[in-house]
Amino acid sequence: MLGWRDERLLADVLPAKEAKALDKAFGYTTCMDLLQHFPRAWSRHGSDVLADDAAEGDMITCVGEVLSIQDFQRDKRTVTQVSLTDGRTRFTASFFNARYIQHYLRPGKRAMFSGKLRFFRNTPQLQHPDFLVLPGPGEKMAGSGSMKTIALYGEPDDLFAGLEYIPIYPATAGMASWRIMAAVKHVLDTLDPVAEPLGEAPEGMPGFDEALRGVHFPGPEGPEPHKERLKYDEALTLGLVMALRRLETLRRDAPPLTPVDDGHRAGLLAALPYELTEGQQQVITDITTDLDSGDPMSRLLQGEVGSGKTVVSLVAMLQAVDAGHQCAMLAPTEVLAVQHARTLTSLLADAGLNVSVVPLVGSMPVPVKRQALLDIVSGQADIVVGTHAIIQDTVEFFDLGLVVVDEQHRFGVEQRARLRSKGREGLTPHLLVMTATPIPRTIAMTVFGDLAVSTLRELPGGRRPIESVVVPEYKPTWVRRAITRIGQDVEAGRQAYVVCPRIDGPGGVLDLFEILGQGPFRDFHVGYLHGRMPADEKDLMMRRFASGEVQVLVSTTVIEVGVDVPNATVMLIRESELFGVSQLHQLRGRVGRGGHESLCIFHTFAEKGSDADQRIHAVAETSDGFALAELDLLHRQEGDVLGTSQSGAAKTVRLLNLLRDFPIIDRATSDATALVERHPLLAQRLVLEIDRVDREYLEKS
Repeated sequence: MLGWRDERLLADVLPAKEAKALDKAFGYTTCMDLLQHFPRAWSRHGSDVLADDAAEGDMITCVGEVLSIQDFQRDKRTVTQVSLTDGRTRFTASFFNARYIQHYLRPGKRAMFSGKLRFFRNTPQLQHPDFLVLPGPGEKMAGSGSMKTIALYGEPDDLFAGLEYIPIYPATAGMASWRIMAAVKHVLDTLDPVAEPLGEAPEGMPGFDEALRGVHFPGPEGPEPHKERLKYDEALTLGLVMALRRLETLRRDAPPLTPVDDGHRAGLLAALPYELTEGQQQVITDITTDLDSGDPMSRLLQGEVGSGKTVVSLVAMLQAVDAGHQCAMLAPTEVLAVQHARTLTSLLADAGLNVSVVPLVGSMPVPVKRQALLDIVSGQADIVVGTHAIIQDTVEFFDLGLVVVDEQHRFGVEQRARLRSKGREGLTPHLLVMTATPIPRTIAMTVFGDLAVSTLRELPGGRRPIESVVVPEYKPTWVRRAITRIGQDVEAGRQAYVVCPRIDGPGGVLDLFEILGQGPFRDFHVGYLHGRMPADEKDLMMRRFASGEVQVLVSTTVIEVGVDVPNATVMLIRESELFGVSQLHQLRGRVGRGGHESLCIFHTFAEKGSDADQRIHAVAETSDGFALAELDLLHRQEGDVLGTSQSGAAKTVRLLNLLRDFPIIDRATSDATALVERHPLLAQRLVLEIDRVDREYLEKS
């Protein structure tokens, strides 16, 4: 946690059995680990607590009132079935050969139940759960499972004494919520008052010590003020890392790239055969000012597929070339790198500009790569376009002035930093990162908080909206009609994508390539593309599709980023429920790029009305990438949004909701900037105390 650590070992504070059980259940070894295991809900005065959003097979803990209880025989066993309500939903708890249950669970009693969720005829069930009867005034605690372990901490009845809110913790089969509660209470009882890490509590919020204790065991005020303070600290953590990164960047010098009135930049702008959108013009103005300032530019350019980011980036690169510097453009795949090189070369040739564009990718023949490296180090290459190959130590630039990173989410801070380190000694190249995946504003403030953000919302003229339809597998007539529609477009001279969620197996690329190529599309030229193909074969297939030789391309998501075939007008995404919201939007953007009417077909096996079905229909019903980015965030865990599950992101963001907590994030981001300006040493100390795994995650996010 920000500015505070409790490195005491659980083995030194808790009974040995409990410390070992917490390590086995959650991997917790220190007191801080346990105190950051926050409740998921709170039961006030034993009130009912729902198990919302739980799926079959999940371990759940809930509070419910006993409605009835009865015994019956099944397979020579006595089954005691307890009917319960959690306030809105009736559910059952079944116990086998446990007639003693009726002594504890009587109608009207409230109890906590912890067990694995099952469904029988749509009724939620818990089979042989652990339970703990919530004691009324003057009553003794009773229950199953963890009673003996609770007694290790003292008198079990003391656990609930005086509690207005009972915390309900995420639990496991071997570690019930009330067992966790007893351990947390013991650790807090042995914890000395914690000094305020920020010097003084943020205005209107409780102090850190009060919040840490109150989030587990709230008083009459409830858990919300304590949650808000801890959420603020999480947001401030991210804000400080980004503010310090901005400060570090501003302390460096960058080559001033002053625009030239009669240079290549002016020549390109004069030669463009179309008017730039207002958004493009504004972003170019902002970038021009940044590049001319002498401070290193760090700017994120986000815009829908086809919004004109490539032209904006070329204008910026030509400003660097005019000032006598080289540019590097980093792309996530060889297919995209080669395509970018061709696009830039074509734009420059059409404008009559003599600017050298050199591709550099891993699969290039050795002699070609050797010549490219020579051109780069000698300064003959003005613009270098490549994959990770240009980050390698063997690549040396003559005078690198600007780095452009396409599809920012495919690269980490670490990789950007390595490329920026290739500038002349003492100078840091400017940085422009681009993404076609719209970024919710809370994510832009946190994960990309070290970058100034520019947004292109308008699409260039001539682009038509893409029609989208959902085709469920349970309507075979619709599926056949979708295949027919693809055939009609191809017969009319257009091209089509069929996107698959896998390479092998039923519904995979190789499977559908055979089925479509030998069946409904046997009269068309069908090709396939996937990530396991050698780079030269992938490039050849994309060239054949771009030229129109291949009419239907069956592919994985390798076509998600940057593939530009204006003649492609129809796309079928098979099993679309397996893709994320933003990914579906990105894939859809591969069609409709040539001014023709276009269609995206979302095929799905999802059941009607299911969450997946609703999500797919939401994507089909809107083409607003920013609205879909918010929807994507709603359907994903914060840790998944900020990074991968292995990254430690879940440890950085435990309570903060990146969709709903904008006011907290906005305040913390502003406060972090002010704190770095006023007390940079305090800010650095606070950040240094972030867990090592979290620091690694933040550096790679």
